[in-house]
Amino acid sequence: MDRVIVVGGGLAGVRAVESLRGHGYEGGLTVISAEEHPPYDRPPLSKAVLKGETDFPALDTDLAALNADVLQGTRSTGLRLHPESGGTLVTTAGELRFDGLVIATGATPVRLPGDGPQHVIRTLDDALEVRARLVPDARVVIIGAGWIGAEVATTAAKAGCAVTVVEAADAPLAHALGPELGALTAPWYAEAGVDLRTGLKVASVEPDGLALAGGERLPADLVITGVGVRPEVAWLDGSGLDVELGVLTDASFRASADGAVRNDVVAVGDCAAWWSNRYGRRLLVEHWDTALNAPETAARSLLGQDAEYDVAPYFWSEQFDRFVQYAGHHAGAERMVRRGAPEDGAWAVAWLTGDRLDAILTVDRPRDLVQAKRIIAAGTPVDAALLADPAVPVRGSVKS
Repeated sequence: MDRVIVVGGGLAGVRAVESLRGHGYEGGLTVISAEEHPPYDRPPLSKAVLKGETDFPALDTDLAALNADVLQGTRSTGLRLHPESGGTLVTTAGELRFDGLVIATGATPVRLPGDGPQHVIRTLDDALEVRARLVPDARVVIIGAGWIGAEVATTAAKAGCAVTVVEAADAPLAHALGPELGALTAPWYAEAGVDLRTGLKVASVEPDGLALAGGERLPADLVITGVGVRPEVAWLDGSGLDVELGVLTDASFRASADGAVRNDVVAVGDCAAWWSNRYGRRLLVEHWDTALNAPETAARSLLGQDAEYDVAPYFWSEQFDRFVQYAGHHAGAERMVRRGAPEDGAWAVAWLTGDRLDAILTVDRPRDLVQAKRIIAAGTPVDAALLADPAVPVRGSVKS
């Protein structure tokens, strides 16, 4: 392998470059980045950048020192695969041949219908533009009471804005956690002075605010849409790669074409729908932790080494002065165990299948999260009754 191209200049792409060099690859290496900026970290965009604590959350890496050529402001528009190996990448800067390809193009925020301006928080420029508009008394309407919506609402309220959050479901985080748990976070909005309006669907974004499905109009000076993202894979149409919600890969992040695994193409990060042997299903995880750690496996696979990714997903959110963390994957779990009560401030919820800990959600209980991650990784059986007792450390619930 003499020429590897990494498509995507975000965290997953940068980590792929670092891992390839770290595992001995000495050939040509080119990074294609649609961003005009050098690589930066995305989680701070809805946190430190929006708060004004930093203007540029740079990644701690030096691609030039890794002998990687970086084409900034260049977008990939197509892919032609050769029958046996390698292919040609079509970009706005011309065509590039490769014999190894890393697809790390991330995801694109979903936007709603309408001619009015709607902002998203996905890029540095997005965050800086929204930050400039978060001024006292500005009428800010946020569409979506998910992770990103709650984080933006937190900052906007502290900036003195009049904040309204519109959510189509009956509770915040209903899609991620279910309505029962999501409802436990609803009081946080009121405490912060945020008007949370659930069960409302948006018909369109208008120049002066929102038109709701029931005919009501909601005026706004600033509309921010936070209803999810879609993998950035449209540019792969016609390439022959197997793509559904994202690029389909095996547990080693190797992509496939017409059902046949390609050893020269891997996909990683928000655009990869990878097979999890741990959970027996395909996962599409759009969180920082996977973008940070999974490229190690993808790089090894591209270099012909045996590697599989078997890490439980993890993410965190800072909202309404609370630190919320989640680890694992609870879809298909048999039961839910509560650990502590929301009215006590810090609490957690665990999901179990038999005596196996599948996932945990913690609110201001970081030690619980750390201990639970180790148990999930090891697959160690736990005692549900002990796990439900907040006075017992999570590790104390492990069966001897």
